[in-house]
Amino acid sequence: MAVDAMLFKAIIFDLDGTLLDTLEDLSNAANRVLERHGFPTHDTGDYRYMVGDGAVVLMRRALPEDRRDDVTVLDCVRAFREEYERGWKIKTRPYDGVTEMLDVLAAHGMKMAVLSNKPDDFTKRCVSEYFPQQTFDLVLGQCDTVPLKPDPSGAMEISRFLNIPPSQFLYLGDTSIDMKTAVAAGMFPVGALWGFRSGKELLENGARLLIKRPTELLPLLDIAG
Repeated sequence: MAVDAMLFKAIIFDLDGTLLDTLEDLSNAANRVLERHGFPTHDTGDYRYMVGDGAVVLMRRALPEDRRDDVTVLDCVRAFREEYERGWKIKTRPYDGVTEMLDVLAAHGMKMAVLSNKPDDFTKRCVSEYFPQQTFDLVLGQCDTVPLKPDPSGAMEISRFLNIPPSQFLYLGDTSIDMKTAVAAGMFPVGALWGFRSGKELLENGARLLIKRPTELLPLLDIAG
C-alpha cells in the first residue's frame, strides 16, 4: 500500500509488545499470584492473549473460569500489582531495533508519544527506565481521565496536546486493542509483528500496514535509517 509520508507529523506508540518486551515479567508476576491462591498457572506464551487490556482483565482471564467472581478478581489484581512492582524489570527489555528507531525519529524532529493501558505512573516509570535518552512529547497511561484503550480518549488527548490533527498521526501497536484505538481516533494504524499478537488479528481489526521490525517504520515516514 502506498503511504504519503508527508501526512504524518507525529507517532503514537503502544508500550508493552511494541516498544518493550514485558511478557516474561508480566507472566511471572501473574503466575506467582495464582500459585499463592492455589490456582493453576499458565505458560508464558499463553499470556500473549491475556495481556493488553489492563490488570483486571488480565487476572480475570488467568483465573479458572469458576473463580472469576469480583471478590477473587480484585484480590488477585491487588496481589498482581504488588508482585509486578517487585519484578517488573527483571526480564523486560526494549525489542531489538527500537532504541535505534527512536534515535533516528528524534533526530528528524518527529513528534512522539506513548499510550499504554498500564497505570499512568507506572507507564512513565517504564519509559524513563528503558528510554532515558529519548524525548517523548507525552507519555500517557490509564488514569481517571484516560480510559483504557480501545477508548480513543487518550489518543485524542495526545492529538490536542500536540495540536496536530488525528489524521496526521501514525499509530504503532501490536494488538487488536491498538488497531481499534487508532481507527476510533482517526489515525493510521500500523501493526508491529514482533509483539504479542498475530498479523491476522491486526489486519482484522484495522491495521493498514504490518511491519516485521522497528526500522521498517522509517521509510513510511520518508526517513532513512
